[in-house]
Amino acid sequence: MAEIAVSFAIDKLLPLLSVQVNLLTGVHKEFADIKEELESIQAFLKDADKRAAAQAPNISEMEKIWVKQVREVAFRIEDIVDEYLLSLEHQPQDPGCAALLQMITHPFKTLKQHHQIASEIQDIKSLMCGIKERSKSYDFKPSFEQGSSSSNGIQKSKLHPLREAALYIDEADVVGFEAPKKVLIDWMVKGRKERTVISVVGMAGQGKTTLVKKVLENKDVIAHFDCLVWITVSQTYDVKDLLRDMLLKIYKQKEENPPQNINQMDQRSLTDEVRNYLQQKRYVVVLDDVWSVQFWDEIELAVIDNESGSRILITTRNLNVVGSCKKSSFTELLELQPLTQEQSLELFNKKAFKFDYGGCCPKELSCIAVEIVNKCKGLPLALVAIGGLLSTRAKTGFELQRFRENLSLELKKDTNLIGIKEIVALSYDDLPYYLKSCLLYFGMYPEDYQVKPNRVIRHWIAEGFVKEERGKTLEEVADGYLTELIHRSLVQVSSIRKDGKAKGCCVHDQIREMILEKFEDLNFCRQTSEDGKSSLSGIIRRLSITTTSNDLTPCIESSHVRSLLVFTNIESKLFSGNRIPKNYRLLRVLDCKSALVPENLGSFIHLKYLSLRFIGECKILKYIGKLHSLETLDLKATGVGDLPKEISKLIKLRHLIGSRLSLIQLEDGIGELTSLQTLRYVNLDSDGAEKIIKGLGKLNQMRDLRLITVRREHGTILSSSINEMQHLEILVVGSRCGDEGYEIIDLDLISLPTKLRKLRLIGILQKFPEWIPKLQNLVELRLWNSNLPEDPFKSVICLQHLLSLNIRHCAFKGLCLHFEDGWFQKLKKLNVGYTKELREVIIDKGALLSLKKLKFDRLLGLENIPTGIQHLEKLEVLRISYISDELVQNISTEDWNSMQHVPLLQISGSDGILIPHPRS
Repeated sequence: MAEIAVSFAIDKLLPLLSVQVNLLTGVHKEFADIKEELESIQAFLKDADKRAAAQAPNISEMEKIWVKQVREVAFRIEDIVDEYLLSLEHQPQDPGCAALLQMITHPFKTLKQHHQIASEIQDIKSLMCGIKERSKSYDFKPSFEQGSSSSNGIQKSKLHPLREAALYIDEADVVGFEAPKKVLIDWMVKGRKERTVISVVGMAGQGKTTLVKKVLENKDVIAHFDCLVWITVSQTYDVKDLLRDMLLKIYKQKEENPPQNINQMDQRSLTDEVRNYLQQKRYVVVLDDVWSVQFWDEIELAVIDNESGSRILITTRNLNVVGSCKKSSFTELLELQPLTQEQSLELFNKKAFKFDYGGCCPKELSCIAVEIVNKCKGLPLALVAIGGLLSTRAKTGFELQRFRENLSLELKKDTNLIGIKEIVALSYDDLPYYLKSCLLYFGMYPEDYQVKPNRVIRHWIAEGFVKEERGKTLEEVADGYLTELIHRSLVQVSSIRKDGKAKGCCVHDQIREMILEKFEDLNFCRQTSEDGKSSLSGIIRRLSITTTSNDLTPCIESSHVRSLLVFTNIESKLFSGNRIPKNYRLLRVLDCKSALVPENLGSFIHLKYLSLRFIGECKILKYIGKLHSLETLDLKATGVGDLPKEISKLIKLRHLIGSRLSLIQLEDGIGELTSLQTLRYVNLDSDGAEKIIKGLGKLNQMRDLRLITVRREHGTILSSSINEMQHLEILVVGSRCGDEGYEIIDLDLISLPTKLRKLRLIGILQKFPEWIPKLQNLVELRLWNSNLPEDPFKSVICLQHLLSLNIRHCAFKGLCLHFEDGWFQKLKKLNVGYTKELREVIIDKGALLSLKKLKFDRLLGLENIPTGIQHLEKLEVLRISYISDELVQNISTEDWNSMQHVPLLQISGSDGILIPHPRS
């Protein structure tokens, strides 16, 4: 983590040294010297960070202190650079009379600032010299690798006691694995004759090893295979050692002595020996605890594909390991899910009450047991370890309640529970350095908080965690970071979008406990809770507040804070006097709820991310134009008035988000914001809207554009502007709605945005737009209030990637919807509603084969229950709401039978009351 701080400091210095900045006399050379020293120290930091993170027995407290000192010096360098830029910002830009007047009126203030900066630079240089000298005495090895702090080495990892115990669990103590075990056994003994790699993926402690061990003990599996070899790989491995181990186990099964020269064999000889033996066998090779995505390439030649139905079983925390196997082998993937609450309670009770109550929890303790189990979030490792510890404690309500309240402390100090932290921390240690900060950032959010990917990605970018890659935006790079953390089973997807991507993310409680402990070690973040107490002291870079206190000033005194996230109710007053304290002048991220815009906001020129969510009307003051570093301005869920014209000065702004933004004061100045990628939702119901729409055509980096109350007469100029947005991925256009209903949307897109994935049109369409069927990357289409004369479905059946289709609010006047064989093969969600004329819905066999959710809403003219629902074998949810009372009376047994396979079925009459169906 010290290396991350140093990287940030170097990144701060580079702009000052690479462009002509009006530096004070001598400052350029001083900053250049500091940069060189930092780069020299950086070479030793990977080794130092690795040893400190691993808490190796041979690392001393002095070495840990050295790493901490490097980190804090890097923080000071960041601060001095930003302080210097702040002082330049406050100097007059005109070198004439104004500058002369300031020198005359404030000579001592200017000289004092210069002296302070020069003095601070000398202190930093002195500290760095001492740090560099001390590094030599600690025997840190210089390293220039860009990978993880736990790279492959030649040493053999020792199996952790808790992981070793997973190999010897009794069948009676295994809970929740019945279904996945059956799936694995079927893959093992049935199916193709070609070699198949079967991967079991899950986070640390989810029971991957236990499950595979139980599968291999199945009598059908044992009888099916000629040879079985189990190899534990782990983070550090040597391929020759693994092949040699495999060969020794093979000879042991043959009850023969291995070759005398086995220890002298090179990798090729070992590979040949293994291949020769496996050539005539139907074998199983278990590769347990694989971390490296390169591992399969290194071992694949040894496990020969002899087309005898052989299987390779891999357990891993990293989904990317599975991808590497697909290049040369058939694959099957089983992603383990957390245990249900019922399963979790069963497992917990078996461990906690095994010797007292026969594995059953006494009634008087059941409520507390549920609370403890819920903290484990279905993780078998935590349930087993915590249950095992409680089996040694007194079984009283008082004892269990005290344990529940102090669970975080117990996880840190109790020797029986430390193993959970150690196993989980292996995943953190294996991360590349640039992903470590990204993972730690999840600890900034409250417990069980579901954060949207776009929000956390924009936080990361503002923090400087995301590095540029050629051909990609920073957002695309950061999305790759998030995907990597998900694939490594460190971040969980809590909800999924229609296109299959993450809609909400969080971390498991055990991962969060590990992160919070890292906070203490690394001074990464301070959390301020309801009692007003903070958990850390010293240099703090980030502050997360969950208190509802009206006066937070006493809790936030650190002048080093760069990021402030506030998760408190909307009525709370963030700062006394509606002003941000001056010692927060270097803030980069401000994400909070506040009743008012802070009056001195314009002084915080380093802000890159600003999210202010208000209730009621408010005005964004003119001085926001001074925030020239701002990249994200989030004003959603607010009653924002007209945005000031000074917004057009924010040339670095990438995301401008609100609920009903008015840009009338900007006029064509909106075209100056050429970095904008997101603009939503903009109200265009004003007399000056034409200039705004024309200015939008200059925003050729736009990815997400959402416009409301668009007038009919602006259709041509809006089409022209959208034609310039070739990177557009999301487009929402809503027409103006008056007393006579919605106006016509008349868009004619000639130069199509081929990357468009989501399209929503709200308003009357005189005819179905000819350009929509040409959007071959479209995954979501929503048409509301279209008033089309015929159903639009025939026009979009050519959209092969469509996943969600939403046609509502008088979208068409047709009498019949007929989904024919072959239509919409990938569609997962279909919503049709508020259409008076529709009388009949027919679904042919072979249509909508992938559909999971189907909703018909307020189709009061519908004469029959849609026919053909029985063909939708993958349907999970069916809602038919607010149908006529006449239709309710005519639902036949045949109708009910056609829907009985759907797990969630809801039908309601005109009063909205659900109709009981036979199976209920």
